[in-house]
Parts: sequence; C-alpha cells; structure tokens
Amino acid sequence: MVYPHGARFGTVIDSIELLLIIGFFIKQKKQPNWGIFKSSISILILIWIAYNILQVANPIIESRLAWLYTIRSVAAVMIMYFVFVYHIRSAAFIKLLIKIWIGLTLIGAIYAFWQEFVGFLPFEERFINSDPKYRNLLFIAGRWRKFSIYSDPVAFSYNMVISAVLCVIMMLNHMKLWKKVVLGALAFFFIWAMIFSGTRGAYVLIPAALGLLVLLKLNRTVLLFASAGFILLAFFVYVPTSSYNIRRFQSAFKPSQDASFNVRAINQKRIQPYIQDHPFGAGLGAVSLTGKQMVRHSVLTGFAPDSGYVRVAVELGWAGLLLFCTLLFGIVRSGINNYFKIRDPELQNYCLAMTLIAFVLAVGSYPQEAIVQFPTSIYFYLVVAIITITRQLDEKNYPKEKPPVKRLI
Repeated sequence: MVYPHGARFGTVIDSIELLLIIGFFIKQKKQPNWGIFKSSISILILIWIAYNILQVANPIIESRLAWLYTIRSVAAVMIMYFVFVYHIRSAAFIKLLIKIWIGLTLIGAIYAFWQEFVGFLPFEERFINSDPKYRNLLFIAGRWRKFSIYSDPVAFSYNMVISAVLCVIMMLNHMKLWKKVVLGALAFFFIWAMIFSGTRGAYVLIPAALGLLVLLKLNRTVLLFASAGFILLAFFVYVPTSSYNIRRFQSAFKPSQDASFNVRAINQKRIQPYIQDHPFGAGLGAVSLTGKQMVRHSVLTGFAPDSGYVRVAVELGWAGLLLFCTLLFGIVRSGINNYFKIRDPELQNYCLAMTLIAFVLAVGSYPQEAIVQFPTSIYFYLVVAIITITRQLDEKNYPKEKPPVKRLI
C-alpha cells in the first residue's frame, strides 16, 4: 500500500521503529536496565536476531541486497520487543495499550463492513486494478475479499481474530456487567468482519484459541462458554447454506475438498528435498518479492511458500526452522508458566490473553505468513513483551519473602 503522495507506508513505519530503537539505546545508556536481556524469551530473541544477521555470510545466498532489504525490517521489528519491555512499567499502561489496540481494530472492522455493503472507494479500485495479481488475489468465486484499512485480507483477518481473543479474555476480568457486554459484542463484531476477508486460515484459529483457553482456565464459566462456542462453530460448519461467506468458512474445515489447499500441499512437498539439502537455506529474503525481483533465474523462481514455517525453512534452512520453532515454543511455554505463577488477577489475565494470542499466531503461521505482516509483526512482539512484563510487575508487587536470618548464638 502507498500514500497518495507516493511515500511508501513501509518506509514510514521503518522510520518510526528506527527512532524508537535509537531512543531505547539512548535511554539504556543513561538509565541502564540489563535485566530486560536476562529472561529466557530475551535470550531466544537475541539468538534469532543473530542468526538472521549471520545469514549475510550464507555461501549460497544469491542476493545480499535482498538480505539487506529484508533484515532492515525483520531485525528492527524484533528489537522492538526490548523497546516495549524497557518502557512498559505498569499495569495501567498495559491497559491503555489494550484500549488503543481494540479501538484501532474497531475502526478496521467498521470499514470492512463499509467495503462489504457499500463497496470500495475510488482510490482502492484504482489500486486493485493497477495489477492483475491484486485482482486475482481479491476476486474469488465472483466475490471480493475485503481488506479494510490493512494491506491485504490476511493481515486484516488475523488482526480481527487476535483482537476478538483479546476481548474475550478481558471479559474474565472483574468489571461492570455492561463492560463485559460491550467486550462480548466487540468480539462478535470482529469475528463477523473477519469472515468478509475470505481468509480460511483465520477461521481455524478460533477453535484453537478456545481449546487452549479450556486447558489453561478450567472452570465452569469457561467450559460453558467454550461449549457454546464449539456448538455454534459446528453449526456453521455443517449447516446447508447458499451464502458465499459461510460456504468459504466451511471449506476451511474440509481441506481435502479444497483445490487451493491441495495445490499448496503439492508445492510444499516439491520443495522438501531442497530444504533437506540446505541446512542454512537460500538466504534471508530469497523468496520475498524483493528477492524474486533481484534474482529472476533461480531454482526458487515462482515458488510461493504460502506458510510462515515453509518460508523460514526455505530462506533459513531446517536449522533456522528448528530455531524458529524453539522461539515460538519458548514464548508460549513462558506465557503458560507465567500465567500460573502470577498472583495479581489483573496481570494474570493480561498474561493469559497474550499467551493465547501468541499461540494463535504460531498456529496461524502454518497456512499463512502471519507474523511477518504489518501490523501483526508489531503486535506479536508487543504480546511477547507483555508476557515478560506481567511476571516482572507481579514480582515487584508480591516480592518473595526473605528467608529468616540464622543466628550463630
């Protein structure tokens, strides 16, 4: 997406991130806080950043310029984790960030309804018609996929799902009934808007989130809520319908009957020997749009990963895929551990919400490239930071009791 005056939106975001990172290093020099680098998540992220940087020395990389373009955004986004951990120092600030998050998502959901029932604006139509590949991506089975204020339907749908999960978990906080009703209505509204995207990979994330919620918070209220959710889900999966949106929703739970899924499976099976023979991959950015433009004659020319895990395996090798999976596992594991160790109910609920969102994005990275797309990429490292921060704030509020001093006499 571009601004009307031609300035690329991605460049603006990169500039803002760069300013925040510079500010972080300045603050770290004046008021050092080395504790933010000592958690298990911090160590895994530092290792992941180092691995991506070291890809410049990959002996089979075909375009180091593609690496430069990719690392510019990848490394900056990952460093944002430390920016968040350094600056977020209170539960009140976390609450404010969540309100801003939900408010921005509401704007996106409302605009998706506008696109669905009113249509695209003239500048959006010009953008769609500027390249046949955009039209082929958005116009399927005689219907337009909606993308709202986001770059594409995938980014839009994934943000609707994780925001719906956030609203549901916030309902578990102690608050007035009307606030819970509003959060429940927003969650329903976000899921409804998400269906307009036609992104089948997003549909399966809802039961995934409900499943982990039941395992982590096993009580009567959650069981009743989850049971109602699964019954409603089963109804929409199996009900006969002529609605395009519902039929596309149903196809997400019947992948063997989906031609698109079968094509992806064949495509990924074809690339397996390449991944097995290249432990460090083809180089960061090899299958990105920039990489394909810079290297037009490659064994990877025309290959579409259609999966975050497949892209990591191709670009960074099976060694990089193992490291990436370890990072995601470590994040979810830390979130679960922190959830059970935190004693403050409010902080515990924030940690639960972020753990579920991290899990949902980890699952969602299989059918789509979930974590690398803006704004999900920013949200992901904010989520990871809050998982770390909630435990730190709880330990500050409930310090461990010091063992009694033994007297020698």
